[in-house]
Amino acid sequence: MNRLIQYTREDTGSPPSLWPDYRSTVARSPRQNPVMIPPTLTEVTGPADAWNRLMGAAMTDLTVQHRGVPQGQRIVVSGFVLDEQRRPVPNTIVEIWQANAAGRYAHEEDTRTDVSLEEGFRGFGRSGTEDDGWFEFVTVKPGRVPARVGGAQAPHILVSVFARGLLKRLVTRIYFPDEEAANALDPVLSSIADPEARETLVAREEAGGLRFDIRLQGDRQTVFFAV
Repeated sequence: MNRLIQYTREDTGSPPSLWPDYRSTVARSPRQNPVMIPPTLTEVTGPADAWNRLMGAAMTDLTVQHRGVPQGQRIVVSGFVLDEQRRPVPNTIVEIWQANAAGRYAHEEDTRTDVSLEEGFRGFGRSGTEDDGWFEFVTVKPGRVPARVGGAQAPHILVSVFARGLLKRLVTRIYFPDEEAANALDPVLSSIADPEARETLVAREEAGGLRFDIRLQGDRQTVFFAV
């Protein structure tokens, strides 16, 4: 990895750091000439296969991330990220985090021993949106997890949205349309007083799976949570 390679310096053509007519450069400029270090692969490359690790197919299909085959019902969750005028929002990152089919998270803080933990399922996925704002995940339907106030939460998927113009991620949830009884008792979903607002967190059944559009603003804006 010490082989010297040729590449174009990014500062080629830049003005000198010392420009006497611009007095602040006199105070900021180095007093001695910089030491030129010949570039090696370390300076001009990143980890092998970095893009695929971050955004590859395995990040959108949570059932193929490991050698093991996760248990549970396979589902497809997809939708559009839309702005206040329902226009697609490209170049957005949608991340999901969920429990496995038994209702346990692949996380060190979930120390329950009465619920099975599968090596073949880690519960995390990431999808980028193209020009049409579309994202899609293949996963398994999560089980119920304990609620802080006692009892159990309805099955759900946690969602984070990263987009241009957002200083912080947006956090929301996806609930399932076939879990009406559990949804009615879910403490997080029940904390939303407006019935129409609650509906923005429940996915719709379609021929290809579950549809969940994320509306960042405007009419029927998706409910986002402070975390």
